[in-house]
Amino acid sequence: MKKLKKSLIGVLSLFLLLSLAACSSTQSEEVEKLVIAEPVHSIGYLPLYAAVHEGYFEEAGLDVEIITATGGAHVTTVVSGEAWGNIGGPESNQMANNGSSDPIVSVVNVVNRANVYLMAATELNYQPTTEPATLKSYFEGKTIAAGRYGGSLNLLTRWLLMEVGLDPSTDVKLEEPADPAAVVSLVQNGAADIANGSEPQIKSGLDLGIWNEPFYKFTDLGDYPYSVISVKKSTIDEDPETVQAFVDAIVKGLELVAKNPEKAMEVLKAEFPTTEEASLQAALDRAYEDNLWSEDGFISEESVERVFDVVEKTGIYTDGYVYQELIDMQFVNKE
Repeated sequence: MKKLKKSLIGVLSLFLLLSLAACSSTQSEEVEKLVIAEPVHSIGYLPLYAAVHEGYFEEAGLDVEIITATGGAHVTTVVSGEAWGNIGGPESNQMANNGSSDPIVSVVNVVNRANVYLMAATELNYQPTTEPATLKSYFEGKTIAAGRYGGSLNLLTRWLLMEVGLDPSTDVKLEEPADPAAVVSLVQNGAADIANGSEPQIKSGLDLGIWNEPFYKFTDLGDYPYSVISVKKSTIDEDPETVQAFVDAIVKGLELVAKNPEKAMEVLKAEFPTTEEASLQAALDRAYEDNLWSEDGFISEESVERVFDVVEKTGIYTDGYVYQELIDMQFVNKE
């Protein structure tokens, strides 16, 4: 009888251990599905893509899907709840936050330079310069492919025109295509003299002989949170653990891209399989040369101020912002 009792106890104990192990395994395999909206599929978002491809999100128990939502929809999808977060400029979030009881808040930096360049039609033979008088002479009376109205490329174009003493409404003609790739054909067809763009468009234009190397680099403005990851304030309040896990994975992606150019190229090839390797390499080289990516995910007050100086000068948005309400660095500064 005692032997039978001990045997039953042993069987029950084994069953209990197996059940606990099964529960633990099931819990560890559970992942949270998150959708991140991007305004365009961009080489600049490489650290985000790296976090996906290298399994950093998966290691944190997250299943991250990236969707492309153009025309400003990368912001509205977060407002509506269709996306958990977005990648884009903090100024776009601020415009959507006016009057909102649940504002969008930026939690980690990705692209820390204004990833925008100006190229001129080859026959113009513009030389690189930052001298206002020269730039004014370059721009005056020209047609500029400036990107979507309200978008970062367009805002920076308008800001620079005003900085050198020109009126964007009367002293130049602005073409404002929604598709960033359209700037190549606009210059190629003679519909624009100057294009505002980034890679791979720069390399495409160079290969076609449409333009020379950029004559103006907005990356020279210094720290500029061009593309940051943002979520709703309610997400931060109600589920800080998930936000922390996400931010940690992004920081790992930033570190990988900074330290491992070979792995960075592998990720680029996977994300842009139809783009020629030479174009991807040119984009990667330019990004490293211009210190495109944030080193640690931090968004400084000074850099945000620079963004809003641009926005306010153009008149697109003049209602101001509060850094502490728009930016939350607690997840980057966790240590």
